[in-house]
Amino acid sequence: MTTGAPVIHKVSGITYWGDVDTHGLAILNRLRSRFPRARSVLVDRGTLLAHRSQWVAEKTPAKAALGLLNPAEQAIYQDLVNGIFGPAVRLEQERVSFAALEQALSTG
Repeated sequence: MTTGAPVIHKVSGITYWGDVDTHGLAILNRLRSRFPRARSVLVDRGTLLAHRSQWVAEKTPAKAALGLLNPAEQAIYQDLVNGIFGPAVRLEQERVSFAALEQALSTG
């Protein structure tokens, strides 16, 4: 009989959906340290910009080096850290439109 951990390693197709902010991207980076093939949905520049009216302020933005993000994720992380969109921009996942979520899940 095996414990739960080895079974988890056999899981494929992990999808991450979190806040589009520095901490959300740091969480994705940590997830990839354990599951390198994890993919993200709606944690991108297009989602952020399409929901500008839903932005809030991130209280304490992260500024760590995140080496496991793909180039697009790394670019938006750097833009958030550097305040390109404004100071401490955050898009909480629950503020993303249901239509955007439906589309992301249907295109898989």
